[in-house]
Amino acid sequence: MINNGDIRKFTASAFAVAALVFAATGPAHGSVIWNESSSGDLSNSGLTPTLLSVSLGANEVFGTTGKTTAIDRDYFTFTVPTGTELSAISLLPGTQTLGALGESFIGVEAGPEVTVSTSATTAAGLLGWYHYGTGDIGTNILPDMGSAGLGATGFTSALPAGTYSFWVQEASAGTVAYGLDFTITATPEPASWPIVLAGLGLLLLYRVRRSA
Repeated sequence: MINNGDIRKFTASAFAVAALVFAATGPAHGSVIWNESSSGDLSNSGLTPTLLSVSLGANEVFGTTGKTTAIDRDYFTFTVPTGTELSAISLLPGTQTLGALGESFIGVEAGPEVTVSTSATTAAGLLGWYHYGTGDIGTNILPDMGSAGLGATGFTSALPAGTYSFWVQEASAGTVAYGLDFTITATPEPASWPIVLAGLGLLLLYRVRRSA
């Protein structure tokens, strides 16, 4: 038989776990993790992308891409830590595009490299891609990237823990700036939820008995 002491113990444990879970999933403040104006040029090779480090919250990348005598492509890679997920990629104010359609390209591939050739006629090998424009500033483009097209695998955001590599490119003549915010959020451990729910259930039972 469950007594009031047991209820209090279970309730306290449940709320302690719940506090940890919700603290982990709450908002966190990130930072600029790469800015080409101060950190140097991002790699122009998909096989040797620039290695970045991300943490909970906002992880902002600022760069330039375009075409002068050659196309300046930006490639970078990072690992989404265990227990977290890439929940959003937002286009930041100040992002520019060129060309008749006013669109630039971003693609993502699983793993530490972008192996898809720049001359490929399909997106096979990529998880997803998207043509972004200034109208996307302030919005999360990750769901759009997940729409499979031209042979890309496709995915349903968010992207789970793992290593991903990104390819950013503006192929029109001229140079443009871009800013991308990669938002990393914590994912609650599934095993913690039964404890939380059990504790809340006991708390409800305790309140019912007190009011009876």
